[in-house]
Amino acid sequence: MAADLPATSREILLADTPGGLPGPEDFTITSRPVPRPGPGQVLVRNRYFLVFPGLRTLIGDEADGMPLPRIRSGDTLFGPAVGEVVAAGPGVPLHPGDAVTHLLGWREYALVAVTDCAPLGDLLPDPVAHLSSGSAAYGALTRLTGVRPGDTVFVTGAAGAVGTLAGRIARLLGAGRVVGSTRSPAKAERLRAELGYDAVVVPAAGHGPLDGQLAEAAPDGVDVLVDNVGGEQLTAAVRAARRGARFALVGALSGQLSPNRGGGSSPAEIDTFRLVGRGISLHGYSGQDHPDVGAEWTGRFGDWLRSGEITFPHTRIPGMDRAPQALQGLFEGRHFGTVVVELPPR
Repeated sequence: MAADLPATSREILLADTPGGLPGPEDFTITSRPVPRPGPGQVLVRNRYFLVFPGLRTLIGDEADGMPLPRIRSGDTLFGPAVGEVVAAGPGVPLHPGDAVTHLLGWREYALVAVTDCAPLGDLLPDPVAHLSSGSAAYGALTRLTGVRPGDTVFVTGAAGAVGTLAGRIARLLGAGRVVGSTRSPAKAERLRAELGYDAVVVPAAGHGPLDGQLAEAAPDGVDVLVDNVGGEQLTAAVRAARRGARFALVGALSGQLSPNRGGGSSPAEIDTFRLVGRGISLHGYSGQDHPDVGAEWTGRFGDWLRSGEITFPHTRIPGMDRAPQALQGLFEGRHFGTVVVELPPR
């Protein structure tokens, strides 16, 4: 073990399984010995890790069938992270100083199998951009819906990690009009002013019926939907759909983040008669079904970032101690774009 490594590493544990949405009181920070890498392993000092809504599902009581394991009381949280290799076991092709991505965030030091991490390379100009959720938006738009010149694209949850990239991606792929939704009037203005959304509907009290807002925002109807929310917004999108509309369901935050549900279900009322009558296609998007998307997205994302055709809206939260509050803020919709915890370099 390198002499300059600390004896212990801090990590965030689920202290108790909550009855509803988890809050900061449900987590604890503990210290554990820094492990020594064995054959096929590397020790990574994390610099950034992602705060993402899927943790709600993994912590809740409806996590069965998920591709990631459930998080139980006493378990360390996990998720996408970017870090630097600081020690490597025998026979490992990585070396100290290499930057990698992996899935063992929410801790300062992670012992990772070399098969479970990937070198960053130089395709993206900022390491933290590897934590973007843009591949989901890009995959949905290129693999499920397509974007035809002049299409009207509606993105629900447009101020979130997927939505802040989906609108611009749709435009770069040829969309003629891009409409978003958010429950915050301040975020609606940012989506128009900073990210080029043509119109934004606000499904919140005092802003009028959603159907009316959507009819005004998309007077010719909706051709493509990238849905991150579900619920009433999906219901309204079906009513606003044009003949041959293509819908991609990427997330279901309305149910996932409901304090009255278990985190793994999101019922919505859909007019199936309209689906049939207008020939609307509706598909769920999962990155597991499209393993080729990640590399393709990273290449195009890097090109677009360097050319200035796209930005990566994100919020950096400094310090491990603030991570539980960052997660609560995500659940409460206080952030704009991707939320990342930044750990200080040693």
